[in-house]
Amino acid sequence: MISRLYIKNHPSFAQTELKFENGLSVFTGVSGAGKSVLMDAILSVFGFKDSEANLIEADVKHKFEMDEFGIENEEINVFKMLRSSSARYFINNQSISKKKLANIAATHLKYLSAKQIDEFENARLLAVLDEIARKQNPKFLGLVEDFRLVFGAFGEAKKELEKINADEAKVDELKEFAAFEIQKIDSVSPKAGELDELLAVKKRISKRDKIEEAWARAEPVFALESAVTHALALSEIDGAFFSDAMNELRAARAGLTFDEMSDDEIEKILDRIEALNSLVKRYGSEEEALAVLETRKKELARYEKIEFEKSELEAKFESLKKQSEDLAEKISTSRAAALGEFETVLNRYLGELYMEKVSVALGVSNLNINGRDEVKISLNEAALKNLSSGEINRLRLAFIASEVEILGFGEGVLILDEIDSNLSGKEAMSIAEVLLRLAKYYQIFAISHQPQLSSKAHHHFLVEKSGGESSVRELAREERVKELSRMISGEKITEEATQFAKKLLGVSLSKV
Repeated sequence: MISRLYIKNHPSFAQTELKFENGLSVFTGVSGAGKSVLMDAILSVFGFKDSEANLIEADVKHKFEMDEFGIENEEINVFKMLRSSSARYFINNQSISKKKLANIAATHLKYLSAKQIDEFENARLLAVLDEIARKQNPKFLGLVEDFRLVFGAFGEAKKELEKINADEAKVDELKEFAAFEIQKIDSVSPKAGELDELLAVKKRISKRDKIEEAWARAEPVFALESAVTHALALSEIDGAFFSDAMNELRAARAGLTFDEMSDDEIEKILDRIEALNSLVKRYGSEEEALAVLETRKKELARYEKIEFEKSELEAKFESLKKQSEDLAEKISTSRAAALGEFETVLNRYLGELYMEKVSVALGVSNLNINGRDEVKISLNEAALKNLSSGEINRLRLAFIASEVEILGFGEGVLILDEIDSNLSGKEAMSIAEVLLRLAKYYQIFAISHQPQLSSKAHHHFLVEKSGGESSVRELAREERVKELSRMISGEKITEEATQFAKKLLGVSLSKV
């Protein structure tokens, strides 16, 4: 739930801070007072709309799924919008894009405008049907699990087959490329670390003349070896260290094999270095070249047997497709049996909302993770997109109420856009009654134009404007009577309006 809202430096609201509780909160006020502006500010801090405020903060008590964005949940998550030259968004002081913010918020907050029919997305309708089917058929959940496993394997087989078909179209080109790389690497036959070893040899070869000259100058040290040994012996100094050192020196000199390397051998080393350098520049190292060699050999072998693989995969694809379709058919049968109960519950709520009954049917869609079913709702054979905003609003409420009743669960925040506009008194009251029931599950924010809904609210907020600046405050009981009276009779409040307001308010309070 949203527990706090703070707005600063908005063209209409200079500075406003509101505290909210669970239940139904209604915002009223004369036209132009700033109700819609306030609602837009609430929506903007969650990335659903834009606002001209410099700062908006909202405290939300809910555990969001934010790990993939690197944001940790707090006991109260703080959503923030800051505007200077452009708007920036934050959750718990960590920056986030508007789109990602909206995706995170949408898991807990639902904005129901008159132009949207998101409640009727197929997956959501199917979830309701599936809950009924689960209660009617103990094996239904097993069917769904089996279907999703098989359909997942079917999807993987489909991707593999599409890749093989794509590869097959250019297999000659791919085979030629793989064979070329194999020949290029095989012709060199590199060994791990070989280039570094040869470069060290090349370095020594390039210094051979200087090395030989230096050793020639050092040759007298060997001629003086016996003299040094004699001097050490006369001095009664253990000469073992000198003997060891001279032995190591002779071994180091003997290890220089320049005299054994011909010009042809040197030329071969230089050619080998050039060939290895060419591979390293292309692949990064001898090890990576060898890894590419193995990969290309496997690819070439696969291209050689692609027809066989395709034949096997096509058989697997068709088998999984058939299994998926068979399971989807069984799921459809259970869903069709659940249609009647869903339609009955939905039409019961529609009856309470003074609307005609709708018909619910199952259509066929392309096979997907939810099966092959498409739930179709129509009113007098009219599609949802052709209904009026008032009809959509009431149908929306009827569905949400049905969903809660059937699933036994509802959670989050509902933000309603002019839910009772252009309705009669009894229609507005019916909406209020349904919203009261939903308020046991959802925190609800609504702008109201009718006294019926406003009288039912657990929390009534009045939006006012004075001197071009808007303000909002929660009304006490006596203030609510006055505001309801204004909504009933206009600016000139009559005694009859006051009595009716008291009657509406008294009825609603007794039920809270």
